[in-house]
Amino acid sequence: MNKQSVIDGLSKISAVMTENKEYLIKLDQQNGDGDLGVSMSEGFAAAAAFAAEAEETDLGKLMMQTGKVFNEAAPSSLGTIISFAFMGMAKSLKGKTEATLPEFAEAVMSGVEKIMEKAGSKPGEKTILDAIYPAAVCLKEHESESFGEALKAAAEIAAQGSENTKKMKSVHGRAAYYAEQSIGILDGGSVVGKLIFEALE
Repeated sequence: MNKQSVIDGLSKISAVMTENKEYLIKLDQQNGDGDLGVSMSEGFAAAAAFAAEAEETDLGKLMMQTGKVFNEAAPSSLGTIISFAFMGMAKSLKGKTEATLPEFAEAVMSGVEKIMEKAGSKPGEKTILDAIYPAAVCLKEHESESFGEALKAAAEIAAQGSENTKKMKSVHGRAAYYAEQSIGILDGGSVVGKLIFEALE
């Protein structure tokens, strides 16, 4: 992992979010305010554009700067939550211009843990964490393999985790107002998490 792979990764995520923009809007309209597709497509487009033009090669600094750009371009609750992940990854990668798979896996887990710390949430609460936490664990379990193999395994786990949110009751944000009615509905945030790993696969 280096600056170029960050640029490539963000570009792929941006393309996938744009492709799924309308789908995410429809998902979010079921128990949110319907802005999910817009904020994610605009946020990742801005992040990808910024990283492509940035001169910074320190992965930690690049992640921190990119996270700020993302947060400004995606002014939504999930935009803020994902910016926490950028912060966590930034701290883990500080001072590195290249990262091995174990270092990348550690950074992803740091990003997930930062979300849990800042948002006061945990897996099992029908959020993005239900896709990205098991995916982060999976990356660490596959850190002796290649980036490609580890990311493929993580993408499969993230997809399963997202699907599992159908059985859960919302406890956070606007969706929490729907409580029991949220059971049976796929969580939009978890789908974003799944799409991030699918894009990187």
